[in-house]
Amino acid sequence: MTGERVEISWRPVIRKSDGPLYLAIADAIARDIGEGRLPDGARLPPQRALAEALGIDFTTVSRAYNEARHRGLVEGRVGQGTYVKPRRATIARPTASSVVDMSMNLPPLFDDLGLAARLWDDIAGLQADQGLGLLMRYQAPGGAAHNRAAGAAWLKQRLGDIPSERILVSAGAQGALLATISTLAKAGDTVCCEAITYPGLRALAAHLGIELRGVAIDDSGLIPEAFQAECAKRAPKALYCNPTLHNPTTATLSLERRRAIVAIARHYGVPIIEDDAYGALPVSPPPPLASLAPELVYYVGGLAKCLSPALRIAYLVVPDSRSSIRLEGAIRATVGMASPLAAMIATRWIEDGTADAALAAIRAETAARQQIAAELLPTATLRTDPSAFHAWLRLPQPWTRGELNARLQAAGVSVVVSDAFALDMPPEAVRLGLGAATSRTELKNSLSIIADLITNAPASASLVI
Repeated sequence: MTGERVEISWRPVIRKSDGPLYLAIADAIARDIGEGRLPDGARLPPQRALAEALGIDFTTVSRAYNEARHRGLVEGRVGQGTYVKPRRATIARPTASSVVDMSMNLPPLFDDLGLAARLWDDIAGLQADQGLGLLMRYQAPGGAAHNRAAGAAWLKQRLGDIPSERILVSAGAQGALLATISTLAKAGDTVCCEAITYPGLRALAAHLGIELRGVAIDDSGLIPEAFQAECAKRAPKALYCNPTLHNPTTATLSLERRRAIVAIARHYGVPIIEDDAYGALPVSPPPPLASLAPELVYYVGGLAKCLSPALRIAYLVVPDSRSSIRLEGAIRATVGMASPLAAMIATRWIEDGTADAALAAIRAETAARQQIAAELLPTATLRTDPSAFHAWLRLPQPWTRGELNARLQAAGVSVVVSDAFALDMPPEAVRLGLGAATSRTELKNSLSIIADLITNAPASASLVI
């Protein structure tokens, strides 16, 4: 009967501060699905009834339901209404154990079933949008124009507007580094890097016969004066650096140091390879080196740490069109091309906002794990950053990295000792991957073992009979 008030079985809890009202309603749907208040197959209130109950216009509720449908949370049934979609996509987790392998540096799993479904539904949607051609055709070594444009959009917040012609799509950050280093240097040449550096760079240099020269670092990162001294003595072919949430120390270079390093590189004509693997994790990081010296910097923006390790996609931003041609040739000669399927998944996630949602979820889970680490590990030994999902543990005397690693291995906990990163004398330190644990409980168990060990002297941590 017209004008009759309809009782509704579900009403979202929203606040005006939650942003646009239609998004707040869609977020409430996702939240209530995840927390079990809206089970699989539940029927949502009719749109007009919900609008009336909330005192808002019908269009807002319609937009909210469409947004929830786009996220893969609900489905419309002709003549019946809108229903919660069965959650075929769940977060698969290995069987929980009491301890964990913390040697891998992975983004943490997040508990958001609605977002997990959205990720998988976007992948499934490529079949209808792209057809068989996506699976059965090669692409240009530097990536299709559509995927380059998505890379420009993803990096815009950090680098500003970049012509897509300066962006190449690479098979992960390692593929981008291989193409760049092999273009800038040859066997016997010298490349500078932080004295404690990414093990993947060490492997590449050994493979290519390139000498790495470690530049001194401190708690604030690479020291500009030490870089200048190396440039004056050795005329390096390039500087590789990881200026934001450095792996493994988590140091982030200040703007002052970034400007100093750029000025030195310009003076000596040394190209910079900026590995910004973790640059998307902080909400307000310092500007990348590539934004301070775009004509000098080869910027590698990988998706493995900020979105999904499974994609193996990185965006390589080069200084100019000439560099683009050379690097595209290097990609062709080494890895051939990035996976078109992985590139299109990344493009779809970026274009429809799924990538931003996943990044926000990773940030939130990272913050929770950082809190656990801060509560369990001694402040004097722990070096980390609230935005990082790894930590650098400097060992108290008389512990050595070898002895701690042996004890942890015996307890079932794996970490990475400093030898993997150091070009010279390794410090007594280990890296902890806080994201590898499948749950916060698993992380607490592993960190508790570490804390119990290092707060006691090595002699009292074991018993020899």
